[in-house]
Formats: sequence, structure tokens, C-alpha cells
Amino acid sequence: QVQLVESGGGLVQAGGSQRLSCAASGLTFSSYAMGWFRQAPGKEREFVAGISTRGGSTYYADSVKGRFTISRDNAKNTVALQMNGLKPEDTGVYYCAARGLVLSTTPSEYHYWGQGTQVTVSS
Repeated sequence: QVQLVESGGGLVQAGGSQRLSCAASGLTFSSYAMGWFRQAPGKEREFVAGISTRGGSTYYADSVKGRFTISRDNAKNTVALQMNGLKPEDTGVYYCAARGLVLSTTPSEYHYWGQGTQVTVSS
């Protein structure tokens, strides 16, 4: 079955950096656009960053543009999110998700989800 497994979360100070990784299995990875989403307590899940099937196109939420970078390695079936200049408002559970072919910012349009990894940014 399809599995997406995130890693790399934890506690970091404001202004610091963290790198999240997501390992995919059970799907033709190169046929899926990948997204990172996050959810803070009491808030809806929100789009953070997305990357097209071959990595040629990326898209970011305005709140993370210039600070976060999404990348993928189709040979290793992985997608990463490099987060720099972290702020307390970046705190939340971060999820990777896969959507067939076309990139989207809408959570409900994604077919597969990981279990999430907690990122906590202290001030």
C-alpha cells in the first residue's frame, strides 16, 4: 500500500533552520505532485509548499516564500522541505501529501497523506 513517512521534526529556536523529509513507497512517485501542509492547534490544515512531478515547478504559501524550499529526488522517492528563518507561527504538525499529476494547494485534492511530524519553534 502507499506509505508516506515524514521525518525531521522537532524543537528549534526562532531564526533557526530545520529540514523535513518524506519517504514515499507503494506508488509511482514520479507521477505524483507532492505537497507539504501544516496544521496548528485549533486551525485548519494549510498549504505550505508544492512541487510538480519532475520538480520543474514549485509553489509556496506567501507566509513561507523566501524562507522555505521544497525539493524532490525521484530516484530516491523522497521530497524534502528546507525551512530557514523559522518563526513561532511556523509551529505545527507538518504533513507531506501526494496528488496524481497536477500540483494543487487544496488539501482535499490530495490522495495520500503521511502521519505528520511536529515542528515547534520557540521564541
